[in-house]
Amino acid sequence: MKRVWWKDKIAYQIYPKSFLDTNGDGIGDLQGIISKLDYLKELGIDLIWLSPIYKSPFIDQGYDIADYYAIAEEFGTMEDFDELLAETKKRDMYLIMDLVINHCSDQHEWFQKALKDPEGEYGKYFYIREGKDGNLPSNYRSYFGGSCWEPIPGTNKYYFHMFAKEQPDLNWENPKLRQELYNMINWWLEKGLAGFRIDAIINIKKDVNFPDFEPDGRDNLASCWKMVESVEGVGEFLDDLKKHTFQKYDAFTVGEVFNIKEGQLENFIGDDGYFSTIFDFSAHCLSDGGHGWYDAPKPDFKSWRKAIIDSQLKVQECGFEANIIENHDEPRGVSRFLPVYAQNPAGAKMLGTVNVLLWGIPFLYQGQEIGMENAEWNSLDEFDDISTKDQYQVARAAGLSEKEALEVCARMSRDNARTPMQWSKEAFAGFTTKTPWLKVNENYKRINVASQEQDRNSVLNYYRRLLALRKSSEYKEVLTYGKFVPEYEETETIMAYYRVTEEKRMLIIANFGAEEEKVTLSYPCKKMVLSNEENWEAHESELGTVLNLKSCQTVVLECE
Repeated sequence: MKRVWWKDKIAYQIYPKSFLDTNGDGIGDLQGIISKLDYLKELGIDLIWLSPIYKSPFIDQGYDIADYYAIAEEFGTMEDFDELLAETKKRDMYLIMDLVINHCSDQHEWFQKALKDPEGEYGKYFYIREGKDGNLPSNYRSYFGGSCWEPIPGTNKYYFHMFAKEQPDLNWENPKLRQELYNMINWWLEKGLAGFRIDAIINIKKDVNFPDFEPDGRDNLASCWKMVESVEGVGEFLDDLKKHTFQKYDAFTVGEVFNIKEGQLENFIGDDGYFSTIFDFSAHCLSDGGHGWYDAPKPDFKSWRKAIIDSQLKVQECGFEANIIENHDEPRGVSRFLPVYAQNPAGAKMLGTVNVLLWGIPFLYQGQEIGMENAEWNSLDEFDDISTKDQYQVARAAGLSEKEALEVCARMSRDNARTPMQWSKEAFAGFTTKTPWLKVNENYKRINVASQEQDRNSVLNYYRRLLALRKSSEYKEVLTYGKFVPEYEETETIMAYYRVTEEKRMLIIANFGAEEEKVTLSYPCKKMVLSNEENWEAHESELGTVLNLKSCQTVVLECE
C-alpha cells in the first residue's frame, strides 16, 4: 500500500456558519476561523475541511451553489479566504473545501439561462424532460421529499432534482458541462487548496431514461436512490474527474459515497482509486429507517461494534477510509451511540479513543473535542434544516402525534450538529454578540472550550493527548499503518482491537457497559500509554494479566 502525504494526518470539519462570528451578525465567518487556527493546531489538527462557503441562497445551507468562484458575503470576501489559506500554510496545516458538483442552485447563471431556453446550450447542462401521458417524467421521490421533477413555467417540460427543487441536478453526460466543472476545480487547486470533500458524488450517474420503479411510500413515489443503485457507469465519470483535476495536483479527496456495489471498494480508495478516501458510514447506517426517521432504530452496542469491525477488516485490505463519529449531516455522536449512563465526559473520551485510533484517517467535527451533545428542541419552529421539516411531515403522515414527531426530529435532526460552537459561558456561548442564526444548545455553560481549557481532565485536554499519541514519533507508525485486529468480540460490553506492526502491538480497549468488567489480557502489557481515568499513571504499575475496566473506561496499552 502506497505511503502518501495525508495518511498520517488528522482532519477537522468546520461548519463555518456555526463556528465563530466576528462581525456581530449572528453568522460565523472566515475571520472567526482564522482567529482559531492556533486552537486547532494545539488540538493536533493537520487538515481542515470547510463546509460550503460559496455564494448561495442557503436553501440547503450552502449546498445550493449560485457561483462556484465567489465567497458568500455572509462569510466574508475572497481576500478573507486568501488570508485563511495563507495562515493555514504558515502553521503547516492544509485546507480543503466542499465540492458540490452533482447539482447547483437554481440561482446559478447556467440554470437561469436554461429556464429561458430549455432547448438551448444551457438546457443541456441539466436534465430536462417532457411529461409522460400528462404525468411526471418518472415517479422518483427526492431525498428531501416530494417529486424529483419540477415543472418549468410556460412549458410542458420538467427539470430533475434529487435534493430540493432549488437544487437542479447537473447533466454529467454533457462533456461541455464536465469541462466547466474541471476548470473550476483546477482554479481552486491552483490557488493552493489541498483538496476537497466531495458531496453526494455517487448521484452524478443517472439512467437517462428515468424508468419508473415500484412505489415504496404512501405518496406512490419511489426513492430516487433506487435509480442510483440500478445504473452502471459512475466509475467512468469519477475516473475522468480524477485525471483532469485531482491527480495533477496530488490533491487529497474524501468522497461522500453511499451505494457502492459489492467488490468495488478498491476502485474508489485503492492505490489508484477515484478518491484518496471515502467516509465510513457503516455505524451511521444502523439508524436508517425503512420509511424515514420515524421508524429509524436506535443503534445498540453489539450492532455498532460489529459494523465497525466488519468495515475495518474489509477496508484495510484495499485502502483508507475516513472515520467519523459525527458530521454536519448527523446528530451528535455522544447522544447517538452511547447509552444514557455513558453520555458524560468519560463516555465522550471513550468513544473518541475507539474512533481516532482505528485504521484510516480520523475526521473530527467541530465541538466533538469538547463532547457537544444534541440540543433540546421545543417546537418545529426552532429548526432550520430543510430535511428535518420534511421528516416531521413524514412522521405526522405516518400517524405520529405532534409530540412524537418532534421527538423523532430532536433525536435525528442535522441541526443537532449545526448549533453554534460553544466557546465559553458568555452570552450565546461566546459564538456571537447578537442573536445567532440557530439557537445555542442550552448546556453551553456546562460544556464549553474556556472551561475545559482550565481542567486537565476535560474532554478537550483528553482529545489533545489522544491526538498527540496518534502523531507521536513512538507510535505514529503503528497507529497509522498497523493492521487492525479485533479482540474480545464474544463479550457483551467490550469494544477492543489491536493495531499491529512487526515491531509493535497496541491494544485499544473500552468498556461500554454499566458495570465493571474484568478482561484477561492475551498478550502481556509492556506499558499503559493512555487512559481516560483520572490519575491513571499512578496505577500503571498495578497492571497484570487481568485488566479491570470500570464503566466507560478506555485504555491504550503497548503489549508484548
